[in-house]
Amino acid sequence: MNLKRTALAAAALLLAPAAQLYAQAGAPAAAASPKFGVVDWRQAIVGSAEGKQASAELQSQFAPRQNELDSLNKQIDELRRRLQAGDRTLSDEEKARIQRQGETLTRQLQRRQQDLQEDLQAAEGEVIERISRKMREVVDRYARENNFLLILDASSQAAGIVYASNTIDITQDIVKLYDQAYPIRGAAPAAQPGTQPGTPRPQPPTQKPPTQKPPQQ
Repeated sequence: MNLKRTALAAAALLLAPAAQLYAQAGAPAAAASPKFGVVDWRQAIVGSAEGKQASAELQSQFAPRQNELDSLNKQIDELRRRLQAGDRTLSDEEKARIQRQGETLTRQLQRRQQDLQEDLQAAEGEVIERISRKMREVVDRYARENNFLLILDASSQAAGIVYASNTIDITQDIVKLYDQAYPIRGAAPAAQPGTQPGTPRPQPPTQKPPTQKPPQQ
């Protein structure tokens, strides 16, 4: 599960209206000078307590299906080893049977891999959309209260940011405010690498069916 580039980009673009609304409304005359900031939108999502909890839940939800893929991979490997080990002892009929069995398992593996990837992307998309909607409210409130004229998404190429000083990075501030505004029940266990929403995760390699060697002349 590169997961959700489109969703992340869309979420990033939705930051712009909030900043424009603040600029249009104007700041009080006695307020401090307007400021500019950047937030790593993706990191804010996966770094929030809700994002970490969602990552752990998705990992648990899809683990059984991932285990099925691992099992199919092992079965295909075993068939390949049987063909190689029995190259001189197995009959042509037995070799053909093993070959057909390997092809069937390979098709199952490819189909289940695709289904898992699609379902995982859909589930992660829902998580990102849910958190992004609330995150935008937090960013908008933060911008207004702290006299920010513009806040850009540092994780989006659409923002066109070439350089931004760490002094204007407000990502951690946003994460802290989000966790305060939307606390979760209990602490989420640490997610395994590649299980956070918006992060690609390793998939088992697509196996090829065991190949029967042509009979030697």
